[in-house]
Amino acid sequence: MPQVLAERLWSAWSRAAALAWRPVDTLMAAYLLTTGLLIGWNYSRVPAAGPLLALHAAGIVLIGLLARSELTRRAGAVWFLRHWYPLLYLPACYKEMALLIPAIRRTDYDAVLARFDLALWGVHPTLWLESFQRPWLTEFLQVVYTLFFAAILVVAGILWRRRAIEEFRAYALAVSLGFLASFVGYFAVPVRGPRFLLADLYRTPLEGLWFFGPLRAGLDWLESVHYDCFPSGHVALTLIAWWGARRLSRGWGRLYAPYTALMVLATVYLRYHYTVDLLAGAALAAAVLAVTPQAAKGRVIGRHRKGAEPA
Repeated sequence: MPQVLAERLWSAWSRAAALAWRPVDTLMAAYLLTTGLLIGWNYSRVPAAGPLLALHAAGIVLIGLLARSELTRRAGAVWFLRHWYPLLYLPACYKEMALLIPAIRRTDYDAVLARFDLALWGVHPTLWLESFQRPWLTEFLQVVYTLFFAAILVVAGILWRRRAIEEFRAYALAVSLGFLASFVGYFAVPVRGPRFLLADLYRTPLEGLWFFGPLRAGLDWLESVHYDCFPSGHVALTLIAWWGARRLSRGWGRLYAPYTALMVLATVYLRYHYTVDLLAGAALAAAVLAVTPQAAKGRVIGRHRKGAEPA
């Protein structure tokens, strides 16, 4: 009975507000609300807690406005923003974790994960890979690692260009869920990676040819001091991108398959991740892809004006 009542209240509010509320909106709004409550609970410990809470509230309001706009505008910049807004939200949510984890968690689990790797392999994988280290290979794998976000966007861009709106929405939901779930993992199990914990054990530094240094420095600047290893978002989201590429065509799937394999290698070779992170990232991707097809079919709640039925 309480669940039925809640559904009726939600439906009534949505009809009154005239919102075309989609699964990705629920996901993004729920994440902003939950992390907002977390900030409020730890208000005195989180830097700039007040402005962050204001941004969370504004973010939820914007989602509502975009959901409302879908009923009247099906072209132009607003229609584009309606579907691509997670691209603006996800980097902000990622950067926010750099504030929340040190302020609230105040710990890390690097030593624990390093022990898991050691027990699994009998050696630290990043140390073992030193014997295969070559400047050209380091350069190549750093480029692969850096193209991570571009690889995700290419699939989204092709779906959008083809006007495959339903497929685009399903892919956007999978990507958003993968990113946000990984952020929750970062908060639950803060880890910085073997390049920090095992820094004194490496015999030689990683060296590339031309772009390795600037690319690595650029990523470090973008990520700042971050605890973003468990689960591996790079592995999880690259697997999701591969899934999306296979939906584009067999050719795109074949192109993304070796890229995905190289990404898995790059995360360990470049000393960013423990192998336990990769297993967790693969498990996350499997979970996301298992729930996405059904979740993407979620009922759109809202009052549709005549002649403005959303696609």
